[in-house]
Amino acid sequence: MAGRIRDEDIAAVRERSPVDEVIGEYLHLRSAGGGSVKGLCPFHDEKTPSFNVTPSRGLWYCHGCGEGGDVIKFVQKIDALSFIEAVEKLAARAGIELRYEQGGYVPGQEQSQRRRLIDAHRIATVFFTEQLRGPAAEQARKFLAERGFEDADAERFGVGYSPASWEDLTRHLRGRGFTDAELLASGLATQGRRGAMDRFRGRLMWPIRDLSGDVIAFGARKLNPDDDGPKYLNTPETPLFRKSTVLYGADLAKREIAHRRQAVIVEGYTDVMACHLAGVPTAVATCGTSFGEDHIKVLRRLIMDTEGSTGEVIFTFDGDAAGQRAALRAFSMEEKFVTQTFVTVQPDGLDPCDVRLAHGDAAVRDLIARRVPLFEFAIRGVLTRHNLDTTEGQLAALDEAAQIVAKIKDKGLRIRYAANLDRWLGMMDEDFVLARVREHAGDRGGLGGTASPRKRGGRPPGGGTAWDAGPGPEHEAVGSNHSTFVQNGSDPVVRVEREALKLAVQRPGLCGPEFDALGAEAFTAPAHGAMFAMIMGCGGTAAAGSPRDWAARLLEATPNERARAFVTGLAVEALQIPGEPDAKYADVVLARVGELAVSREIAAVKARLQRMNPVEEQAAYNRLFGDLVGLERRRKALLERATGA
Repeated sequence: MAGRIRDEDIAAVRERSPVDEVIGEYLHLRSAGGGSVKGLCPFHDEKTPSFNVTPSRGLWYCHGCGEGGDVIKFVQKIDALSFIEAVEKLAARAGIELRYEQGGYVPGQEQSQRRRLIDAHRIATVFFTEQLRGPAAEQARKFLAERGFEDADAERFGVGYSPASWEDLTRHLRGRGFTDAELLASGLATQGRRGAMDRFRGRLMWPIRDLSGDVIAFGARKLNPDDDGPKYLNTPETPLFRKSTVLYGADLAKREIAHRRQAVIVEGYTDVMACHLAGVPTAVATCGTSFGEDHIKVLRRLIMDTEGSTGEVIFTFDGDAAGQRAALRAFSMEEKFVTQTFVTVQPDGLDPCDVRLAHGDAAVRDLIARRVPLFEFAIRGVLTRHNLDTTEGQLAALDEAAQIVAKIKDKGLRIRYAANLDRWLGMMDEDFVLARVREHAGDRGGLGGTASPRKRGGRPPGGGTAWDAGPGPEHEAVGSNHSTFVQNGSDPVVRVEREALKLAVQRPGLCGPEFDALGAEAFTAPAHGAMFAMIMGCGGTAAAGSPRDWAARLLEATPNERARAFVTGLAVEALQIPGEPDAKYADVVLARVGELAVSREIAAVKARLQRMNPVEEQAAYNRLFGDLVGLERRRKALLERATGA
C-alpha cells in the first residue's frame, strides 16, 4: 500500500502546475490588472466576476464566497478530490512520477482510486481505438463512413470499437494489473454470473472527457439492430462520471467557446463531430441526459457569462413536436443565463450530422447562423398551431402565446416581445396585446401601463428628443442623478447597440462606412438613436480623425449635460471583448445591429403580407413579396458576418 507522497514531489507539482493554466481549463479568465486574472467563481452563482487568480503568487481567492488557496486546493474543491488525489491528478498533468513513503497517514487504498480509474479509462481508450482498425470492426467503420467521417476524423475524436465478446476488455485490463473491483467501480465492467464482464460489446465507442482532458466515461452506439440493449449506452454514474455535470466535446471546444463567447448545444456525439469538422468548434452535447442547471454552470464559466456579456448560447432542436417541447424546457432555464439564448432548427428536420452529409460544411454553418432568439422561437411555435386568418384563431393564439411572454422576467424584454407578438399576429393593436400579457403576468402596472413602448429611432412619443426625456419605466439609470441612461441595460438587443456606439466613439477607425450606413432606425433605444444622429451631425465615423479629438468633438456637440454624460460613458466604458478590439470584432458587432434591424423590417413586411389579399391586391402583394425576398437575402449576408463566417 502506498504511503505519504514525498514533500519534494508535492512542491514540484505546485511549481509545475501554473495556477492560472490549471484554473483556465475549467473557466474563462481575463485580465484584472496588476498581473492578476479573474473569472466567474465555480463555487457559487454570480453575474459579476469576483474570482481572482494571482499567478505570481500561485494563489486564487473569491471575494464573493471567501474560498481560496493554491492550485492543489482548487483541484480538490472543483473535482471533489482528497489532497492526495488532487496531487496525483496534477502530477499526471505535469508528467511527474510521484514517490511514496511508508509510515505516513494513509486512510485507505481509496486515496489513489481516482488515478487508478483514470488510468483504466486511458488504457481502455487505446484498446478501443486499436480495435476499430481490426476486421471485426468493419460495421463500425461503415457506420462512420456513411455519416461522412473519415479515419482521421475518428482518430481526432478518439472514436473506437468494443469487441462483441464478453471479456476482451476485462481480460486486457486484468493483465495490466486492475482488479475486478476497480473495473466495476469504473463502469467499464458489469457484474455477471461468473464475475466481471465487459459492459460495452459490439458498439461504436466515444470517449467522454472532463475539461482537463481525462477520459472519465464512454458513450456507446449499438451497431447490430438485433442486439439486445438500448441504441445508446453510456457509462453509469461512477466516482469519475456525473452525467449532469459533463458536456461531451467541452474539452475540445472550451478555448473556442471562451474566444467566440458562443456555445452551440447539439443532441448527439456525431452532431458534435460534424459541427467541429464543419467549422463550428463551439459545439457540445449532453451525455445521455437532458440539458440542466449543472450544464448551465459549466457553460457560464467557459463563456464568462457576466452582466453586459455579448455571448450566445445556441440550442439546436428538431422541428417536430419533441423539438418544440425541448425548446420550452430550455425556455424555462433561460433566466439562468445572463447572455442571450437562441434556437436554430433545420427546416427539413435534419440534425447537424445529416445536414453536413446532405448539404456540406457550409450548410452546418448556415444552420447556426440562422438562429433566432429562444423567446421568439417559443412564441412562434405557439402561433403555428392556430389559424391566424380568423379572429377566433388570433385570440386563441394570443392567449396561449401571452402565457409565454408573461414568463419573461425582464420587463423591458417582455414589452418588446409583446409588441412583436402583436405584429406576428397581424392584429396591430399593441395596447390590447399588452393588456392580455399583463393579465397572464399578474402585473397590472409592470408593463408600463397601457401606453405603447417608445418608438425606435431616437424620439420618444410626444415630441422632443431622447436627451430631453427622463428615465421612464423602460429605462435603467446608470451613475448618479440619472446622468446617463440606456434603455433597459439587460436587454441583449440594447447591449449590442451600445457596443456599436462605444466602438464608434472609442475606435471610429474600426467602424468604417458600415456604422455610418446603419441609420438611426437601426437603434431601438431613444438615446441610442439620438447618439447616432449626433455622430452623423459631426461628420460620421469616416471623418473622426484621432480618437482623442473625436471624443472632444462629440462632447462639444452635446446639447445638454445629460447628453454629455451619456457620451462620456460611451467613451470610458470597457468594450465587451478581452484584449484589444480589431476590425473583425467591429464588423461582427455592426453586422449584428444591422441584422436585428433588418429582422424587424422583415417582421413588419410579413405582418403586412398576412393582412393582404393576394388575389385582390396581386400587384401590391407581389411587390411587397419581392421586398421580403430582398430583405431575407440581406439578413442572411448580415448573419454570416455577425457569426464571423
